[in-house]
Amino acid sequence: MHNNIAVAFLSAEVAPFAKVGGLADVAGALPKALKESGVDVRVFMPLYGSINVKQYKIKKLPPKVVAQVGGSDETISVWAGELPGSAVPVYFIKHKFFSGQHVYGAGDLKIGGHIGRGRGDVERFSFFTQAALAACQALDFQPDIVHAQDWHTALAAQMINTRNYGDDFFINTKTVYTIHNLANQGITSPEIIAYARVNPHFPIVKADAKNGDINFMVQGILGSDIINTVSPRYAKEILKHYQGAGLDNILRKRQKDLYGVLNGIDVNEFNPATDRLITKNYDIETLAKKTVNKLALQKSLGLPQSEKKCLVGFVSRLVWQKGVELITEKFAELDCQFVFLGTGSKYYEDHLKKLAKKFPKQFCAKIMFDVTLAQQVYAGADIFLVPSRFEPCGLTQMIAMRYGTVPVVRATGGLANTVDRRVGFSFKKFDSDALYRILAKALHIYYSKPKQWKKLQVNGMKRDFSWKKSAGQYLKLYKKLV
Repeated sequence: MHNNIAVAFLSAEVAPFAKVGGLADVAGALPKALKESGVDVRVFMPLYGSINVKQYKIKKLPPKVVAQVGGSDETISVWAGELPGSAVPVYFIKHKFFSGQHVYGAGDLKIGGHIGRGRGDVERFSFFTQAALAACQALDFQPDIVHAQDWHTALAAQMINTRNYGDDFFINTKTVYTIHNLANQGITSPEIIAYARVNPHFPIVKADAKNGDINFMVQGILGSDIINTVSPRYAKEILKHYQGAGLDNILRKRQKDLYGVLNGIDVNEFNPATDRLITKNYDIETLAKKTVNKLALQKSLGLPQSEKKCLVGFVSRLVWQKGVELITEKFAELDCQFVFLGTGSKYYEDHLKKLAKKFPKQFCAKIMFDVTLAQQVYAGADIFLVPSRFEPCGLTQMIAMRYGTVPVVRATGGLANTVDRRVGFSFKKFDSDALYRILAKALHIYYSKPKQWKKLQVNGMKRDFSWKKSAGQYLKLYKKLV
């Protein structure tokens, strides 16, 4: 199957090479599915010091590449590898700016002859975007689409729109800009315009600089040909003040070019039939074996072991967005056990620790990041909780459904797009009582209507959350432009 569309896919993080959050999962999985759809997709990312080049067979390419930044020419080297388990090329930009072990938080850097105080990341990713475009030229890879991810690469459109790339290399290149998290926008001083060699007189740039700063995400939204976010519901919500993170008015200007494409999950990695991290493998036909995982999880957590007792799981960063504070002491009255896994703000960590200390037979709080334990929670829990304030997409509820664990979620963003009454339960108002009531309802069905409960489990396990579906929708967006 050939669509003959060439795509340069730019991302600050790509799993498994460098991962901080969900962006890496998307950048590590979506290009594989696009490749299978016939797209000539090539991924560009920085070569961080933490990436093991031997392990991933990453090799230096011959062309010497010069990236023009500010008033200077910086020499970079391009290294090449592949996304594991695929034939998707990954081009790594090697430069001293990325030699550290961390993806973010580089601090102050001496770039272009001046010290960028507190602007390390903004300048590094501006540099990376320019270097990735320069690498396209050096590799003679002329993309139909540059697909930029989040604020880090948001200036790609303006670089293509306002810079002269000699011989009109990008003259027919269109840009797609994907917003993963509207809250992180890349706001910095207007000095970045000169450094990024973007035309300061370009109307969108000039208007943005009027208030004394430049917002990368604003530039991405106003400058790209198509903008999308990671669920249809979230694409609508961000047009309203309460979800727009201060950019709702900017987004409304581009409403006709704004789309929502639901993220997928890696259905091979998250598969209870083959998952090596869980105690007992199972599938739809052998769903009864799921209880073996529950008993093992209860034992490892120090909770009373009981096949019949409903176990409620929660796996997340413990931050304001995720709604942890809705779980109060009142929830100890419910006939179930709770396991919380995650790290984050001390306030939320302490909140969960207090519950676990006061009600040790019902609440367990594991304040850590543990991939193995996370898989065991997906497989061992009966109910999975996602009470978020807002959620651009959310992956955990989809993973839970793959494991026959019934989601109880707040009807917002991607949670509203993925959880309906055929597979789980949802509540609208961000309110502790509303969550308590819906959880009590779910527990009633769990204990008194086992056939209805099993139907919810089976329906969830049958849902197609593969990247193939998402890739088809991205392909449609690309075809609008090519």
